[in-house]
Amino acid sequence: MIEELSPVERKFILHWGEMGTRWGVNRTVAQIHALLYISPRPLNAEEISARLGVARSNVSTSLRELQGWGIVRLTHLPDDRRDHFESMQDVWEMFRVVIEERKKREIDPTVRMLGDCIAEAGHDKKAGAHTRQKLEELLGFFQTSMAVYSELRDWPTPALVKLLRHADRLRKVIGLAKPLLRRTP
Repeated sequence: MIEELSPVERKFILHWGEMGTRWGVNRTVAQIHALLYISPRPLNAEEISARLGVARSNVSTSLRELQGWGIVRLTHLPDDRRDHFESMQDVWEMFRVVIEERKKREIDPTVRMLGDCIAEAGHDKKAGAHTRQKLEELLGFFQTSMAVYSELRDWPTPALVKLLRHADRLRKVIGLAKPLLRRTP
């Protein structure tokens, strides 16, 4: 018997799917991820299909994509020959994995392309100094951002949380008045 989603589960899954589209992720992929994330146990593809009302073929394709991202893994249950799937549960680690994948898929190729363009601009008479300067500024931004990311990516979660909690103090020290984090009761 397939369990029905509660109103809260449905609301979360629908919202996660909508946010996924804004992040450039297929809606169904994001909804399947949301379902697996809040599920107390691994689910098989038929359960996912039935609970979300999504075609089984779409579920299979989406699960492969989520496995490719490294945030969903295949698992087997005793006395059940079907494949089951579960989401990474540690939200900090999950976002680390997503950020690393986005870096590999989006940032790294962009940095390589910018380096190539800058090198070519030195030999291209039509590419003016202004173009080269703008490309160098953009490359510098990516290199600096990735250096900060590389430094923080391997920090243990408690250290990152502590850094973020103390961000307001740091902002005051460097002369920024507006608080970074808003504390909620």
